[in-house]
Amino acid sequence: MSVGHTVATGVPTWPSHPVCWAVPSDLVTDHLRLSPGDAAPEFTLPDADGKPVALADYRGRSVLVYFYPAASTPGCTKQACDFRDNLAELDTSGFTVLGISPDPPAKLAKFRDAQGLTFPLLSDVDRSVLTSYGAYGEKQLYGKTVTGVIRSTFVIDAQGRIDKALYNVRATGHVAKLRKDLGV
Repeated sequence: MSVGHTVATGVPTWPSHPVCWAVPSDLVTDHLRLSPGDAAPEFTLPDADGKPVALADYRGRSVLVYFYPAASTPGCTKQACDFRDNLAELDTSGFTVLGISPDPPAKLAKFRDAQGLTFPLLSDVDRSVLTSYGAYGEKQLYGKTVTGVIRSTFVIDAQGRIDKALYNVRATGHVAKLRKDLGV
């Protein structure tokens, strides 16, 4: 769904779905999903220490951006520790890992320190980056439809384009499958 114009007035009409209000009009859909070849939405977010980190800082290098619901929960801890445990191989193969959640920096710092995580954890408290990547919205949780973070991973190439867009991934086994798919 995109911005339209009424025939009589030429005034723009906006989609009624609230998620559409948070992203640029050229990306507006009822169920935003990025695809290979799309430009990765740019972002600058605070890390666990409150320092700004921008996707553009990694231009020229492939980046694995993964979105997770909440620091220090069992599934998110498993996923983060799997990335940590595979970080050397990913780095050697030219991949940088960035984790993004709606947690505030202080909670991310505790999570990082408790788990010995050595890659940046970024805070998207207002969920604007989550939304721009289609990683926030309606999902199924224990048979109910809820609104929240959709566990997702994106492989962004050195030019800033989406190489892989993986939605609704499982925390357990995800990094091993990702490594296999990437040939790492």
